[in-house]
Amino acid sequence: MPQKSAKLSLKSTVKKAASGAKARAKNVTKKASTKLRLPKLKLPKVALRIRPDTVRPKLTESDLINAESALGGTIFGKIPAGHRREFFRFKDNVWIFHENWTESGKTLESTITYEVKETGVFKSPLGKEYVKITGAELDNFLAAARAYLKIIKRELY
Repeated sequence: MPQKSAKLSLKSTVKKAASGAKARAKNVTKKASTKLRLPKLKLPKVALRIRPDTVRPKLTESDLINAESALGGTIFGKIPAGHRREFFRFKDNVWIFHENWTESGKTLESTITYEVKETGVFKSPLGKEYVKITGAELDNFLAAARAYLKIIKRELY
């Protein structure tokens, strides 16, 4: 009989340890999420959370880029009516910010390409020459890139 109680005791100890680890993980997640507040989103069908235990449609690279860019556009705040905003990582070192809107019956757009190199981060608005960004602009870009990676990891993958 002592062996049975020892087995039960071991099982209950393992369960307690596992539940304690889960609670600590939740606390860490809560603390990390309080630093950056991201909006709750209604995702397009393409952006369903991908889980290994679910059957999912075959997504193309274009589908994933569209879902990522839609999510990325939300990190800059509420998108006004009639505006479309996208922010995404196009390649390992190339990021795109695109926004278009209608004003006085004309469709206007702004596209900025950011290229990350060993020597710094460079931007090119609408295909003009690349200019190195520094200071607050660099800090804002880095914060946006981190927020983007966090939101697509949480909401899409």
